[in-house]
Amino acid sequence: MTTTATFSFTHRPLVPFAHDYRHGEGEPWHQHDCAQLLHSLSGVVRVDTASGCWVVPPGRGVWLPAGTRHSLRITGNVAARTLFIDPLARADLPATCQIVQISPLLRELILASLSLPESYSPGSRAERVYELILDELRLMPVLPFNLPEPQSEPLRRLCQQIQQAPGESWSSSLAANLIGMSERTLNRHFQQQTGLHYSEWVRRARLLEALQRLAQGQPVLRVALELGYGSHSAFTAMFRRVMGISPSEYFKDS
Repeated sequence: MTTTATFSFTHRPLVPFAHDYRHGEGEPWHQHDCAQLLHSLSGVVRVDTASGCWVVPPGRGVWLPAGTRHSLRITGNVAARTLFIDPLARADLPATCQIVQISPLLRELILASLSLPESYSPGSRAERVYELILDELRLMPVLPFNLPEPQSEPLRRLCQQIQQAPGESWSSSLAANLIGMSERTLNRHFQQQTGLHYSEWVRRARLLEALQRLAQGQPVLRVALELGYGSHSAFTAMFRRVMGISPSEYFKDS
């Protein structure tokens, strides 16, 4: 069952909302009649949609266009700061789900908006903050923290197997044999249906699983070995290449 949340934008173009989740909590399948930006100050949020899953690391955000059916799974203690945005507030707001970088300016604007009045005068500070938020939403860099879902049933089952055992080798030859097709056909179908090469999809699946395990406080070495990396350094090199810093640095304050 899917519920639909409705917001009134009579007096302002967006509604800010703060909510803290405890580890293991979540939100069942639902949708909003407005766009949503969910920004996680700490912990990790997994967002599932019909087109795939999206993992929000601490300090990042997920953009959900109006009407996107989704559910939430919480790992670690999550301090979520959310904006519900009138889809007519700007003509060029993002049209697809995406994980986004939250700039320091946008982060502070989101926090400031929580204390703004619902009604305000033209030209007031409140109006300028709301308008600047809308401007910043159009500039958010997109990050590769989503896992697209293929359309065909054989590939969907394969993806489910990979996510259930991400530490296995999952070579393209093994995967192709499991679903009864050639490696070339496997790679072609993966590219067509997800926009990713098969090997890149597997790497992303492991990274997103790693983010959730690290948010639970699991040791880096344990996560690295259980996800198929030969050493702490190999995993850290991958993590630093994608995230910009080491896993221990990334999660020390979350």
